[in-house]
Amino acid sequence: MKLSIVTTLYQSSPHINEFYRRASLVARQVADDDYEIILVNDGSPDNSLELAIAIYNSDPKATVIDLSRNFGHHKAIMNGLSYAKGDLVLLIDCDLEEEPEWLISFSEQMGKDKCDVVYGVQEQRKGSFFERISGQWFYNFFNALTGMSLPENIVIARLMTLRYVKALLLHEEREVFIAGLFHITGFNQTPQRVIKHSTSKTTYTFRRKMSMLVNSVTSFSNAPLRSIFYIGLSISLFSLFYILHLFIQWIFFVKPLSGWTSVMASIWLLGGMIISFIGVVGIYLSKIFSETKRRPYTIVREVFSYNTPRNSNSSQ
Repeated sequence: MKLSIVTTLYQSSPHINEFYRRASLVARQVADDDYEIILVNDGSPDNSLELAIAIYNSDPKATVIDLSRNFGHHKAIMNGLSYAKGDLVLLIDCDLEEEPEWLISFSEQMGKDKCDVVYGVQEQRKGSFFERISGQWFYNFFNALTGMSLPENIVIARLMTLRYVKALLLHEEREVFIAGLFHITGFNQTPQRVIKHSTSKTTYTFRRKMSMLVNSVTSFSNAPLRSIFYIGLSISLFSLFYILHLFIQWIFFVKPLSGWTSVMASIWLLGGMIISFIGVVGIYLSKIFSETKRRPYTIVREVFSYNTPRNSNSSQ
C-alpha cells in the first residue's frame, strides 16, 4: 500500500464528512487508488463514531478504530499509527485547521529532500495573545530544561515513511508526549511552513498546558532532580558560611543575636523547599509506578476494517 492517512476523532462530528471527502480526493492524487484512511475514535461524546462507521460502510478504504474510552489525543495517535500499512503515512487532525491538501506539498518536499519526515510549522501561532505567548513559553521552558531543540509552533500534521513510523512505535512509555517522541526518534526530518486555520476554540487551557509541561519535562529530562541536588548543596554551603559567621561573632564581638525573625524565616523557607522537593521526587516516583504496571495505554473496543479482522478486546 502506498499511503495511509491517520486521524483521531473527538467531538469531530461537524468536520468528519468534509475531512474525509477532501482527504480521499488528495489521496487519489498522490497514491491513485492505493491508500487507506484510518479514523480513531478517542471516546468521543458526540456522534463521531456513528458518522465514521457510515463512512466505513460506504467506502472500503476506510478503517475505524473505536477505543473503549477517551485515552487522550497523543495516545490515540500512537494507536492509529500502529494500524498504518502504507509506505507513506500522513498524520493529521480532522478538524480542518490543518488542510488535507498539505499532503501534496509534503510529498513533493519529501521526494526533493529524500527525508523521512516532513512536518508542518506555523508561520504564526494561531489563537489569542495568551495562546501564542503561553505556547512560546511552553516550548522555551521545555527546551531549556531538557536540553532538546524542539521546534516551536509545530503542528500535528506530518508525512512520514513507514520505517520512521515503525521506529516511533518502539517507544512504549505510558505517559506520552508526542512532540518529544517525534523529535527523539531521529531520522532526517524537514519542516515546512504552513498556515493553520482556527475553526474551534482550543481545548488546551492554561491548566492543561501546565500539566503537559510537567509531564513532558519529567518524561524527557532529569533536570528537576539534578536541580534539587545543586540547590541543596548551595543551601548547605551557605549554612556553613553562616555558622562560621555566627562563631566569629560569638568569639570576638559577644553580641546577642536577635534570632526569632531569622529562625522563623529559615523554617518557612526550608520547609517550603523540602516539601516542593519531595513533590518533584514524588512525580518521578509516580511515573516509575505507572511504567512498572505496564498497563496498555489504549484499549480498542472494536475495529471496523475490510483489511483487518474485528477484535473487540485488542489493546496497545
